[in-house]
Amino acid sequence: MIMVEHQRLATSGARAVLPFKIAGSQYLIVPQLAIDIPNTPPHMNGGDSDTGALIYRWEQGGWLADGQLPLSGGEDAEFFTLGNDAYLITAGVRSGRGPYRYNLDQILYRWTRESWSPIQSFPAFAAKQWHFFSIGERAFLALAQGLTLGHIEATNPRTSRIYEWNGARFEDFQTLDGRWGYNFESFQIGRQTFLAYADHVDESVLLAWDGSAFQPVQSFAKQAGRCFRFFEAGGTGYLAFANIQGNSMLYRWEGAGFSPCQELGGAGGREFCIVKTHSCLYLVHINFIQGDPSAPRTALMSRVHKWSDGQLVVVEEFPTAGATDAAVFCADDELFVAVSNSLTPDVRFRTDTLVYRFNG
Repeated sequence: MIMVEHQRLATSGARAVLPFKIAGSQYLIVPQLAIDIPNTPPHMNGGDSDTGALIYRWEQGGWLADGQLPLSGGEDAEFFTLGNDAYLITAGVRSGRGPYRYNLDQILYRWTRESWSPIQSFPAFAAKQWHFFSIGERAFLALAQGLTLGHIEATNPRTSRIYEWNGARFEDFQTLDGRWGYNFESFQIGRQTFLAYADHVDESVLLAWDGSAFQPVQSFAKQAGRCFRFFEAGGTGYLAFANIQGNSMLYRWEGAGFSPCQELGGAGGREFCIVKTHSCLYLVHINFIQGDPSAPRTALMSRVHKWSDGQLVVVEEFPTAGATDAAVFCADDELFVAVSNSLTPDVRFRTDTLVYRFNG
């Protein structure tokens, strides 16, 4: 087996897994969407949102609980460094137990001695993901956010957007059209910088940096976009795109744009994770749900693809429970993949996040 279970973490509605290193220690943060409310009917968009993001520290061959950050309706976390400082920013989609509040401030933290100190807040609406990237000496944070449900009013800025670091804080840089954003992926091909953006109700697009702003250059789907992941193999660039309602696809760079070259599976795609070993490249393909959110099928098989002879080949499948994210990390000279699960087969939030030893 390639994915061998190593550890289970007791999480609830886990929406992301982010490993990072700081001050000589290795950590994992797990944002959680919700916890179950006793004696209430199950629903994937229900529950108590005031959960917190769990933090673990790697010790003696596994993750040990090491506190948490305040976070309601947790969807994502992003770690990055600027100069000698380390930062962590979290994304929360909502707060409360119903009715929910989707207009929330998102918090940026800086590592100070032995703790995280809040230094800036961002007014957001149904925040889903933060993505940090840089172009030369310039540093940016992209926020995927938004909802288009008629009964939910946006009082904070409602569309996805990009912020730039001014030396002391992040400030507004560019607003996108996306109204239900999920994911960003930044990468370079030659000297050109690209930013791919996935959206649920609007187009999932590729943006190119023109020296002063990001301009749309290619569309991948009209709706249901969840994730982009870029990698290079054999000197060529590839872009994997997850579509939760249709086929997930692999695209190959053709010099002026990406062309479809392989189907990666049907509906349910949520996330991708690239795993590189000494001799091989793998793509872990995370499936979330199939069917309508009112009655979702959450017990799905996620997949491990191996790059072989110019294409991705499925070499293993593993069971997941409303899986939302995967992240690779190295510890004790071994390779591991953490996978966040968010929903049981009976659509309850309390289900374990799994850590696998990766034997590729």
